[in-house]
Amino acid sequence: MSRPVLLDTSFLVALERETASGDKGPARRFLPSLRGRQLVVSIVTVEELLERAVDEPTAMSALQRFSIQGLHLAQARRCALLQRRSGRRMGENDAWLVATAESINADIVGADRAAFERLGARYLRFH
Repeated sequence: MSRPVLLDTSFLVALERETASGDKGPARRFLPSLRGRQLVVSIVTVEELLERAVDEPTAMSALQRFSIQGLHLAQARRCALLQRRSGRRMGENDAWLVATAESINADIVGADRAAFERLGARYLRFH
């Protein structure tokens, strides 16, 4: 069985824009490679999307097709460990995403190599 995939905000924003415009850009071209895998969105990503949303009900509706992963003690402990061990602290939201991915044994799809470089091959850059 394939690992789940945690979708970063950068991927979801690109996917929404490409879908709305009808363009087959990098996100829509990458999407078929995820077929058969569980698609997961962190509650941190939900917050980032809602913060930017022009139409919150539409944004919430779009998120319903994904499994939403909350933050719990396991993620908090992993996030604290990651930040404590790092010579260069990650941004808080990125640290939460890495901790979540590690705690649920997921890959991350995004467009920010610097933020997720510590994941190695488990970081899937979509463009």
